Amino acid sequence: MASLLVNMSCSLNTEPLSVYSELTEGTTTSSGDHIKYKDRNAMLTQRDAIYQQMNSDQEYWYLDYLLLTEAHSDNAYGGTTGAEVIPFENNSLNSGNFDLNRDWNGYMGGIATANNVICNIDSVPDPSFSQSEREQWKAEAKIYRAMKMFDMVRIWGNFPVITYQGGDITAENIKEVYPQYFPPQNTVEEAYAQIEKDLLEALQYAPDNNNSDKTRLSKTVARALLAKVYAEATLRDYDKVIKYCDEVVADGISLVSDYADLFAMNAAGTDAKYRNTSESILEMQYSPSSGNWVTWMFGKDLLDPKYYFEVNGWPKWVTPSRDLINVFQTENDNVRFAQSIVYYVCGWSNYYPSYEYPFVYKTRSKANSIIKLRLADILLLKAEALANKGDLSGAAAIVNAIRSRAKLGALDNSSTASKDKMLEAILKERRLELAFEGQRWFDLIRYGKMQEVMNAVYGKDSGRLPQKKPFTKDSELLPIPRMVLDDNGNLKQNPGY
Repeated sequence: MASLLVNMSCSLNTEPLSVYSELTEGTTTSSGDHIKYKDRNAMLTQRDAIYQQMNSDQEYWYLDYLLLTEAHSDNAYGGTTGAEVIPFENNSLNSGNFDLNRDWNGYMGGIATANNVICNIDSVPDPSFSQSEREQWKAEAKIYRAMKMFDMVRIWGNFPVITYQGGDITAENIKEVYPQYFPPQNTVEEAYAQIEKDLLEALQYAPDNNNSDKTRLSKTVARALLAKVYAEATLRDYDKVIKYCDEVVADGISLVSDYADLFAMNAAGTDAKYRNTSESILEMQYSPSSGNWVTWMFGKDLLDPKYYFEVNGWPKWVTPSRDLINVFQTENDNVRFAQSIVYYVCGWSNYYPSYEYPFVYKTRSKANSIIKLRLADILLLKAEALANKGDLSGAAAIVNAIRSRAKLGALDNSSTASKDKMLEAILKERRLELAFEGQRWFDLIRYGKMQEVMNAVYGKDSGRLPQKKPFTKDSELLPIPRMVLDDNGNLKQNPGY
C-alpha cells in the first residue's frame, strides 16, 4: 500500500481544493468525461494559488517553523508563557500541541494545492494552452510539493506521501476510493524518493532564475533544494551537494557584499532596503501596504513601532538565548549580531529585564521579505560536503569568504587541522550566519550533535526554562498531532510520544 501511495496516478473526478469548484470551472466532453478546469485561465487561478498560499502561510511555514528550529534548539527561548510555545523550549512536546496540529494541516494543505495543479493540468481542453506552459506550471507545483514534503519528513519522519486527489465516492467504487481518504504513512526513504523525483523532474521545465524576481519557483530553487536534500542522511551524496551548489552559483547567484543589505530598511525608514538581492534564491515579498504580519510576533514593526508592541503588546515569540548571544560576543561577530538581534524596552520581563530585552531582528518590518533560501546557506553546505570528502582547504576557503563579509578573520589553524575540527567550525559558522532563518535544529540533527548540544545547554544557559525530559534519538522527530491520529486510524505515533 505504501508504494502504491507514492505511485498512484492522479484522479481527476474530485472536488477542487481552492475557491473554484467544478460547478463554475468544469466542463463535460462530448463523450461524457468530466474535465475539472475548462481552459487556461481556470488553471491559471490554481497555479497562482500556489504563490498566494506561499505568501500567506506565514503562521505555520515561518512562525511555527522558527519556533521549532530556533526555540527548540539552543538559539532561542519560547518567548511567551503560552501552553503551545513553552513545550518547544523545555522539551515537553506531546501530540496534543495545538501548533503542531495546524502545522500538519498546513503542510498537507500545501501539498494538496500542488497536487491540484499537477493532477489536472494535462487534461485542460484548451488548444491555446501550450504544452511548454503546462510543463512549466507543473514543474513549479512539483517544487512547491517537494518543499512541503522536505519539511514534513524532517519534522515527522514517516507521513502519507500523497501525490493524487481522492476520487468521488459512489456505491460502485467505495471499496477502491474510500481508503484514499485514510492513507497510511510512507517511510522516510519513500518520502525522500518522491522529493528527489519531483525536483529532478522540475529541473527540466521550471523557469530560469530571474535576478529581478526571486519570488518564483525556479530551476535555481530546485537546485538549492537538491543540495539540501542530498546533504541529509537518507540520500546523502556529497558529490551531488557540491554539484548543485555549483549550479546555483552558475545561475547567477552571488553573495551580497554587505550582510545588512539582506535585512535592512531604506534610509528613510519607509520600506525594506532591497528585494531580490543577488544572494536571494527564494523570498516571499511584501510591501508597506500589503504587510507581513509575522514581525508583530517576533518584535517591533519599524513601520509602526507602537502597533502590537507598546499598544496591546504581548511577549513575543522566539526570544534570542543567552547562549547564542554569548557565541556572537565571543566571536566578536558584531556585523551579524547587529542584523540578527536588537534590544528594546518592553512591557514584560519573562527572560530579561524589560529595560534591555533582545528580539529577533531579521524580519523587522511588515515590508521586509521572508528569505526562504539564500546562497550563504548553500555555500556552507558545499563546505560541509568538501570537509566530509577530505578537502579541508576548499571548505575553509568558503567559510573564510563568508567570515570576511562579516569583518572576521580567517579560521585559525586549529579549526582546519582535521575533518572533525573543520566540521565543528562550519557548524558554528552556520549558527552565526543563519541565526533565526530556520536552520539550527536541522543542522544539529544532520551533524549528529542534537543530543549532545541540547542536553548540555540547560546547564550553561541560565535563562532557559527547566528541562522536562532529556533529548534522545526519538527527539529528532516531533509527535504526530493527536487530532490527526484520531481522524486517520492508519497512522502510527512516532516513538517516544
